[in-house]
This record gives sequence, structure tokens and C-alpha cells, in this order.
Amino acid sequence: MHLRHKALFVHLLTATGAVLAMLSMLAAVDGKWSLMFGWLVVAFVVDGVDGPLARRYDVHANSPNYDGVIMDLIIDYLTYVFIPAYALFKSDLLSGWTGWFAIIVIVYFSVLYFADTRMKTKDNSFSGFPGCWNMVVLVLFATKPHWTIILLIVIVLTVAMFLNIKFVHPVRTERWREITLPVTILWTFFAGWAVIVNFHPASWANWGLVLTSLWLISAGALQQLFPERK
Repeated sequence: MHLRHKALFVHLLTATGAVLAMLSMLAAVDGKWSLMFGWLVVAFVVDGVDGPLARRYDVHANSPNYDGVIMDLIIDYLTYVFIPAYALFKSDLLSGWTGWFAIIVIVYFSVLYFADTRMKTKDNSFSGFPGCWNMVVLVLFATKPHWTIILLIVIVLTVAMFLNIKFVHPVRTERWREITLPVTILWTFFAGWAVIVNFHPASWANWGLVLTSLWLISAGALQQLFPERK
């Protein structure tokens, strides 16, 4: 296969995220939360694979008619922010004014973050919480904490979007990647299992989700606390 065709295939792979987002939204409208998150997990895998492929086949040079960055941002906003926020609002995890507060805060400030040209650091990490609400809300569905804890998490992570706190990219951040990448794969496995068992409260996957999430959310800050020696 010609390199030009391989680059085009990467764009087509990225575009499947839009279909996955629609399937996820349709499930969410019907209140089928496990199915909704199942599609989001598949979209998460696609998003993790298409980036390395895009760099490998240099899509900017070999398939310049399509802007993969714009395509990726549109799909990421749907699957990382919009649909999870809707699920949090429509589920029984939050009710009344708390649901309205969460959904408005998440979608409003996330779109500002996604448009921020300073969101990436020199080491390909994220500056501020990168709006991965799909991961956060999935863990909330699995663990079902008290509504006050959920509201506190939403507020803290929203504020963290605009603070000088680093969050690692599991693929592109080179430092500690030998830990972060396997942890991300484990998180995906635990997420898939939690979906399969319909977020059963006694599932061992819940502990796996909590532990892997703690690493993914804190690794960047730990790197700032313990900078590399030159």
C-alpha cells in the first residue's frame, strides 16, 4: 500500500470516532449507560491508536487535504466531554441544581480549554486537566460516590484545567512512559470489564479503575515535584 493511502486510512480511522460518538449518544438517550460507555471505550482506543499512526505515516505531508487535528478535536469534545456530561446529568448520580451545575460547568469550560493554544507543554504533556471527562464519569458510574464528592471532583478538575499543573499524555509524554502506557492499557481493560458487568458495585474492576486513575491524574504533578536531572 502506498504511503499516501496509508495516511488517508489514518484519517478514515479517526473519522470513525464520529460514528462511535453517535452510537454512544443514542445509547445515552435511552439510558443504556453500559452500552454508552462501551462505545466510548472503543472510541478511546481508536483515539489512542490513530495518533501514533498519524505520526508514523506523516499525515500532514502525505494526506494534507484533511486536517486530522481539527477532526480529532471535534470527536474528542463529543466523546470526552459532551456525552459524558450528558450522562452525568441524566443519571441518578446528581439531581436537581447539582446536575445543572455540573453539565454547564463541564461543557462550557472544556470548550475553552480545547481552544486554548497553550494546552500542550514542551514534553507533549497537557497543561491543566485535559478535559478527560469520559474517564472521570466512567469511574464515577463504577464507584457511585456520594453526590457531594462528585460535585467536589467536578469543581476541582474544572479549576485544574486552568492551573499550571501538568497531566501526562499516556503515549506522547516520554518520561515514565514505561509505567504510564501500561497503566493506561490496564485502565482501558478495567473500564471494559466494568461495562461488561454493568457497573456492578462489587466488581474488582472498580478498584482497578480507582488505582489506575490515581496514577494517570497525578503522574504529571509528580514529575513537576521531582524534575529530571540534567
